[in-house]
Amino acid sequence: MSLTANEVNALKKAPPVEGVLPAFHERWSPRAFAARAVRAETLKKLFEAVRWAPSAFNEQPWRFLVGRKDDATWSNILSTLAGFNKTWAQSAPVLILGVARVRFSHNETENAYASYDLGAASAHLVLQAAALGLGAHQMAGFDREAARQAFGVPAEYTPEIAIALGYQGEPEGLGDATLIERELAPRSRKALGEIVFSEWGRAVQL
Repeated sequence: MSLTANEVNALKKAPPVEGVLPAFHERWSPRAFAARAVRAETLKKLFEAVRWAPSAFNEQPWRFLVGRKDDATWSNILSTLAGFNKTWAQSAPVLILGVARVRFSHNETENAYASYDLGAASAHLVLQAAALGLGAHQMAGFDREAARQAFGVPAEYTPEIAIALGYQGEPEGLGDATLIERELAPRSRKALGEIVFSEWGRAVQL
């Protein structure tokens, strides 16, 4: 069965819940991207959302390297991706590398919350992307040391996440049966009773 990009997008959206911001249900992680550039003013909106993410001691430990299709930053990020991710991410018009400062800047002690804070900032980014009609796919499958070398990342920072960003493309453009199958697969999530407890293992009544 072949579906269009619009049909896949409709399939992937979670059922709306009254009072929940639509972006939470509309966000999903595409692998197929259209050959359409993302404008600078759109990227600025994404990173404005990132700026206001919470962080321990207001450290804001996140740093993002942003590459646009075929520039040196984009090529360097692509080169660090694991083979499977590299296969589909090469169609993304924007590639982003998220880096966390693992020591507090005010006293250089270990910041045990840096990864958590980078995650919060990344969540802001992908949700803002969904609100603007963009798709974003976060990837753990990349070579951190290669990324460090490619960008001269200092020792007090750790590369933690790569993100492919762009407008959703047609699934057939992926050209690989396994990738297409994954693109067409319905999404699923655990029920609230499996993740929200009143005591360990006992679902809270909501």
